[in-house]
Amino acid sequence: MFGNRLQWGMAACALVLLAGDRAEAGVLTPETVVDLKEVRQVVLHPDGDRIAYTLEVPRREDDAPGRSYAELWVANAAGGEPRRFVSGKERVTDPSWSPDGEWIGFVTDRAKDAEEDEGRRLYVIPRAGGEARRLFEHEGSVGSYRWSPDGRFIAFVSKDAETDDEKADKKAGKDWNVMDEDDPYNRLWLFDTESRDVRQWFGEDLDVSSFDWTPDGSSVVFQAAKTPRIDVEYMYTRIYHVTLDGKPELVTETTGKLGPMALSPDGTSLAFLGASSLNDPLAQSVFVAPVAGGKARNLTPAYEGTAHDLTWLDARHLLLLGVERERHVMYRVGVEDGERESLSWPGLIVNDLAAATGVSRVAVAAEAPSHPGELFIFEPGRGEPRRLTQSNPVLDEVRLARQEVVHWKGADDWDVSGMLTYPLDYEAGKRYPLVLQVHGGPEGVSLDGWTTSAGYPVQLLASRGYVVLQPNYRGSQGRGIVFSKADHDDLGGKEFEDVLAGIDALVDRGIVDRERVGTGGWSYGGYMSAWAATRHSERFRASVVAAGLTNWIAFAGTTDIPYEMSLVHWDSWWFDEPDLHWERSPLAHVQKARTPTLIVHGEKDDRVHPEQGLEMYTALRIKGVPTQYVVYPREPHGLNERAHRLDFIERVLNWFDTHLAATPAGGS
Repeated sequence: MFGNRLQWGMAACALVLLAGDRAEAGVLTPETVVDLKEVRQVVLHPDGDRIAYTLEVPRREDDAPGRSYAELWVANAAGGEPRRFVSGKERVTDPSWSPDGEWIGFVTDRAKDAEEDEGRRLYVIPRAGGEARRLFEHEGSVGSYRWSPDGRFIAFVSKDAETDDEKADKKAGKDWNVMDEDDPYNRLWLFDTESRDVRQWFGEDLDVSSFDWTPDGSSVVFQAAKTPRIDVEYMYTRIYHVTLDGKPELVTETTGKLGPMALSPDGTSLAFLGASSLNDPLAQSVFVAPVAGGKARNLTPAYEGTAHDLTWLDARHLLLLGVERERHVMYRVGVEDGERESLSWPGLIVNDLAAATGVSRVAVAAEAPSHPGELFIFEPGRGEPRRLTQSNPVLDEVRLARQEVVHWKGADDWDVSGMLTYPLDYEAGKRYPLVLQVHGGPEGVSLDGWTTSAGYPVQLLASRGYVVLQPNYRGSQGRGIVFSKADHDDLGGKEFEDVLAGIDALVDRGIVDRERVGTGGWSYGGYMSAWAATRHSERFRASVVAAGLTNWIAFAGTTDIPYEMSLVHWDSWWFDEPDLHWERSPLAHVQKARTPTLIVHGEKDDRVHPEQGLEMYTALRIKGVPTQYVVYPREPHGLNERAHRLDFIERVLNWFDTHLAATPAGGS
């Protein structure tokens, strides 16, 4: 045990020294990656002349462990230097403008005093800047919130707070939890800005996830599930309408997943993203329904892409943000006939989008191959978007490897594509080791934007001489409903054949050395990498399994999304097809395993329980396959803390360097 720790410590020191050398040579380093800032949430002023936004700021090395901080900034639409309104060791989210444009609201974890319970509260700050003040007192944490159009009310979501009896029981050690019975609801509350009263809006047990006011301020439309379970929220959320003093009423019948929604300028119609069926893995179609009640119309039934976000341009048109293969696109969509008009868009990958009623401008947080999320503003149909922020000037000082979209023939001769990143100093005619970076989901997608993060260090791998392929195998979004459902009841089957065919295509092009192929990914990407290291071990010399599934039957009994995984991916229950679910489990093929495998997991992961990684590690260790199992304390289904992110990057780079970099005997 101690020998392994010493060996890793020496390797880590070597990597740090190497990172310093590379930084001097103008190459991206692990420290640079974990310290990058990113524009996250944007909101347009009612007049369209300025944008409030949040900037994700990683913690410093000497800060206490925790998630990144987030600052509040304001930029002028005409350009100029943005101004910081809120900074410090707190996390600002959900910025908004008051209807009169005089105040900026935001939610933060700032404590009023040392005695206050942990929680997030709503603050406002004048548009000209100054001191922020808490808008009202409320015992529970504030989630999302919305101003009524006249500014009289603020509706907000808050989770049930502990009662006095519950607090007393906890203090006495009576703090057990009965699963699915003691979970608190996210309820809708109402703050009256005149009377200063705060009240729960209605008494029905509904777990509210998103909502918006009707333009006349008399009611809200909201999405909610009948229980607080995340799985029910994923699969069985419904859309309701409620007046100020009324009871919730269903707006329209929906099936399966729901996504973003937006009310028409006159408040009579609701546009929303929804699933085409219960087993649709994505809310990828555009629907419109009357707010007063009635059947929803699907405006994009044959769309061979994935609807991603939407807003109203005017009473008769929607602005649709779509995913088509590896890129984002923009359309103007007619509400009556669903006709799509393509709008000029330079291929930026949009992470957030904001519009204002009666304003032609739209603000977006968007990324590109050369940078993570920045603030842009544009007028649909009137030219290219303008960039307003430059959050990471350090990126101007480093060289980035070339990336491009590549195509190949997958299983059944299907056209499959993905992102290819070349080694930083690529030489044509030379073969290089390959590392797969496989997205999760499986309904995720790898896009032609900023591809590098702590979880997926693409450019760092390229800087060390690796070819990197991010395959968008069948089951991915961006190709329409049929493609996204094509892996149903065949997980690890033809979708993995798509991946293997991508490797073969790069070998045939003379780019990749077939004998030096590695793979890594998170969640479902971790499953694919565990599948590679066992069932297809003869093809892979190194694997990184991050929060990955290794035993489908055990996973189904320990995850927080058994319905979602079974209904929209397997399209079957594990107890109906136990042989298939076990056969597609990496653990079922551990006898074939000889691929060195690094396994990592977050200690507090409810999505993929850490036992999945432990099972894999134990089996490989017994088999004598080189393996390592790393558990990061406090982390959920991913890594939030800077030290953990940095350790993961360095550990991954070291793993691939150890097992892939050397030229094999007799290799080409």
